[in-house]
Amino acid sequence: MYKGKRILATINARGGSKGLPGKNIRDLGGLPLIAWSIREARRSAYIDRLIVSSDDEGILAVARSHGAQTPFVRPPELARDDTPGVDPVLHAVDALGGPQAYDYIVLLQPTSPLRTVEDIDGCIAACLDAGHSCMLSVTEADESPYYMFSMEQNGLLSPVIAQERFHTRRQDLPRVVVPNGAVYVADCAWLARTRSYLTPETRGYEMPRERSQDVDGLLDFDICELLLRKAGRI
Repeated sequence: MYKGKRILATINARGGSKGLPGKNIRDLGGLPLIAWSIREARRSAYIDRLIVSSDDEGILAVARSHGAQTPFVRPPELARDDTPGVDPVLHAVDALGGPQAYDYIVLLQPTSPLRTVEDIDGCIAACLDAGHSCMLSVTEADESPYYMFSMEQNGLLSPVIAQERFHTRRQDLPRVVVPNGAVYVADCAWLARTRSYLTPETRGYEMPRERSQDVDGLLDFDICELLLRKAGRI
C-alpha cells in the first residue's frame, strides 16, 4: 500500500511463445526468466499482492516455487497471439475483486528481467505522488526518429518527421524516449474505462538503458546475463 492506495501487481506470462518456446521459464543466470521479475516485485514496499497470470501450468508452477501467487489459470481466449495486452490485466483485476479491492494495478512483464525494485517502487511513487492515472517506464531511444526516412520504390527518401532543416548533430535534436515494457502503473477504474495504457494522460518514468533490455530471442538472454554480471547481480 502507498498513500492509502491498495496496489495489485501482475506478471503476465503466456505459455505459447512461438519465437522461443518456453521463454518465460528459460534459465537466465541461474533463475528462470520470470523469477527475476517475481524476486524484485516481492521486495517492493508498496505492492500489496503479487500474482502471475498464465494459461500454462508449467509457468504457474515455477511462479509458485519462487513466491508468487497463482489464484487462477488464465482463460484460453485471453492467451491468443492477437489478445490485446490490456485484456489479461483487466481480467486479473476483475477476478480479484475489481476496483473495490484494489486501487492501482502494476503490470510487470517477465521479459524485462533487469528492472529492479527501485524502478518498480520509483514508478509507483512518482505516479501516485503526482496523482496521475497512468505512468509507464521509458528509456532514451537508441536511434532518433528525426534521422529516419521512408523510402519510395524509386529510392527517394522522405523524412519520417518533417523538419525546417536537417540537423546533423544529435544534441541539436529533441530528446526522444520509448516505452521499455518494464513497469506499467494504472488506476484500476481508469484502465477499465480507457482499456489502454497509452492515452493523452499517460506519463513517463525514465529508466536507464542498462536496465531496459527486453528479452525476445536467444541473443537477448546473452546480453541480459552479461548486464546482470556487470551489475553484480549474479
